[in-house]
Amino acid sequence: MVRRGLSRTSLDDLSRGTNQTGVRLYNERLVLSLIRRHGSLPKADIARRTGLSPQTISTIANSLEDDGILLRLDPLRGKVGQPLVPYALNPRGAFFLGLKIGRRSSDVVLMDFVGTVLGRIHQPHPYPTPEIIRTLAQRGIDELTLALDDTDRRRIAGFGIASPFELWNWESQLGAPPDVLEAWRQADVRTDIAAISPWPVYFHNDGTAACAAELVLGNGQHGDDFLYIFLGSFIGGGVVLNGHLFPGRTGYGGAIGPLPVPNGSGGFQQMLRSASIYVLAERLAAAGSDPQMLWREPGLWGDLGQPLADWIDEASRSLALAAVSAVSIIDFRTVVIDGAFPQSVRADLVRATQAALTEFDLQGLAPFSIAEGTIGFGAREIGGACLPLLANFTQDREVLFKENTAP
Repeated sequence: MVRRGLSRTSLDDLSRGTNQTGVRLYNERLVLSLIRRHGSLPKADIARRTGLSPQTISTIANSLEDDGILLRLDPLRGKVGQPLVPYALNPRGAFFLGLKIGRRSSDVVLMDFVGTVLGRIHQPHPYPTPEIIRTLAQRGIDELTLALDDTDRRRIAGFGIASPFELWNWESQLGAPPDVLEAWRQADVRTDIAAISPWPVYFHNDGTAACAAELVLGNGQHGDDFLYIFLGSFIGGGVVLNGHLFPGRTGYGGAIGPLPVPNGSGGFQQMLRSASIYVLAERLAAAGSDPQMLWREPGLWGDLGQPLADWIDEASRSLALAAVSAVSIIDFRTVVIDGAFPQSVRADLVRATQAALTEFDLQGLAPFSIAEGTIGFGAREIGGACLPLLANFTQDREVLFKENTAP
C-alpha cells in the first residue's frame, strides 16, 4: 500500500463524496494538486487558495508529511511574524510504472512522484503484438523496480498503459499481418498486465495519456483550457477544460486524427494521413533512406533533408486547420503541439503551423496561441505513468477512471 488513504474502499468513499472520509480525501487531493502546480506552498497560502480553515490545512499537511507524501522545507525568513514553512512534494512519496504501446516501438518507464523518469526500457519492433507487450511489461516490473528498496517498492501506486484504441483497425498504418491484427482484436492487454502486476492497472488512449503528462508535469503556461496534439506514428491528442482532462464519453476526446483535411486533389482525407510520423517514414523510404532511424532514437534524427521539410509543410497546414476548427467550437486559449521527434523538429513544426494560420480568416475567434509541448517524445509512456498518479493523488479520477481500473 502507498498509504492508508489510497485503499479501494477509500477511493469508493471519495467517489460518493458524502461522508467524512470522502471529504478528507477530496481535500488532500486539492492540497496536493495546488502544491504540484506551484512547486511549494506554506500552509497559510494553501488555506487562502482553497478557502479551507488553517486548522484543516494544518491537519492535512501534517498527515501527508507523516505519510511521506509531503516534505517540510526550510522556513522562509525575512518577513514580519513567524517564518513561513513551505511544503513540497516528496519525490519518493510514490512511484509509478507507465507503458506506451506504439506502432514501431514501445516503452516502459518508472517515474517518481514529481515526474522524474528513474528508468526506461525502449523496445523497437516491426509492429506490436500482445506477446511483445506482455513481455515488455514483465521486464518493466522485474528490472525497473530493482533500483528501489523494499520501502520504495511498497510506494508503487500503479501501472498505467497508454495505447491507441482498436489497434486491429489500423491495418495499413500498423503494417501487421492479419493474424496479429486478430490477436489484438481478441486481446485484453489491461487484464493481461493486471494478471502479472502487483499493483492496480490503469488504461487509457495514448493521446489522452500524453495530454495527462503535459497537464500534470508541464510548465503550466497553457492555461486551464487547451487542445493538446501529439504526433507519433499516428497523430492523436487530448483536451483540457477548466484545468482537468476531458476524455469524452468514450475516451476519444481530442483524438484529432480522424479530422477531415484537404487531400490536395479536391477531396478530403483523415488528418492522420498527412500529420503522422508514419507518413514521414514513407517519404524517407521513397527517397532511399532508412525510416527505422525515426524510432531507434526519437530524440536524435539528424539531417533528414527534403523529406522532413516537405512533411513539416504538409503537417503544419493540417495542424493549422485543426487548430482553427477546434477553437471555433471550444474557446481554447492554446493549441499545444508535441511529438515523438527532436526538439528542433517540434520548434520548426510549431513555427510552420503559426505561419499557416495567417492563411485563415480568424474573424470571430478570440486570440489563441500555438505552443510547443514540454514533455517531448516520451510523453505517452510518461503519460501512462501519470494515470495512476491522477487516479490516486488528484481530482481527475472521477472523470477518467470510473470504469478504467483493474484490481
